[in-house]
Amino acid sequence: MKRTRHSATRRTLSLALLLPATALIAAGPSPASENGEAAEPQRSAKPTVVLVHGYWADSSGWNEVVESLQAQGYPVVATANPLRSLSGDSEYLAARLEAIEGPIVLAAHSYGGAVITNAAAGNPNVESLVYIAGFAPAEGESAFELAAKYPGSRVTDDPTAPVPTALDAVPLGGDAANVDLYLKPDKFSDVFLSDRLEKSRARVLAASQRPATALSGSEPGRAAAWKTIPSWALVPTDDRTIGTDNLRFMAERAGSTTVEIDAPHAVLETDPDEVTDLILRAAHDARPALAATGAATQSAVLGGTAVLAVAAGAALMIRARRA
Repeated sequence: MKRTRHSATRRTLSLALLLPATALIAAGPSPASENGEAAEPQRSAKPTVVLVHGYWADSSGWNEVVESLQAQGYPVVATANPLRSLSGDSEYLAARLEAIEGPIVLAAHSYGGAVITNAAAGNPNVESLVYIAGFAPAEGESAFELAAKYPGSRVTDDPTAPVPTALDAVPLGGDAANVDLYLKPDKFSDVFLSDRLEKSRARVLAASQRPATALSGSEPGRAAAWKTIPSWALVPTDDRTIGTDNLRFMAERAGSTTVEIDAPHAVLETDPDEVTDLILRAAHDARPALAATGAATQSAVLGGTAVLAVAAGAALMIRARRA
């Protein structure tokens, strides 16, 4: 009998030790889940940030922002913006977005804001819109119309002039309205930069500016993605291109999370760190909380199961010793 009880006790003790380990194995992720071979595909840890430039600039204006985002592990695309027509530019960007897998944070400067407002509509991968001194038109509104809503823009000082007084119009042939618009070199620093950069740098930017057609600014928008996609807005308080009050109006109407800084319209040149910070904020807020990924829930289940298993094992050991 003693031998039998001892043997039973040994089996009970073995079972008591085995239960916690078995519970931990059962509660934890399977090897296939850990190495991803049999697990469901997981979303990228970070969304792709797509950057869109506006008038009188090109994608190189984002260089410092791109470098900062890449240093933090974000995939980045600083795409070209044709600046030919709002509908055509939007279709071009929409096609580019369709080629990107996974979630997207879409940021734009100036006229680029009008482009992303149209291009993002209907794309479920676009999780955030970020307007950097950018237009956010509603359906039927044009960029030129919005820039004239409130005072502040210095693109023209004569509303009756056929061509805004700070611009040069270069004919492209055919229709008289088919022109490319450049900022005049002697107006560039004031209108675009609010005289915030050294003169040598301002001259370089003026000489290398990319023009936009008159059509791009006068064509009304067809969609307003900010109505269905969360948005963020950086509003420079010394914007002489679109006008600070016009930017405030659009940001408030869109319900954007808004940051105001003392900067010119070309805030990419003067305050790239502030621009990067807002994009990172949008990228972070666009990602699901830890609880939504299931990781926190799984940890809680794992811990709870282990505690119960150990308690059960301890109870068996006590019973075995009393037997």
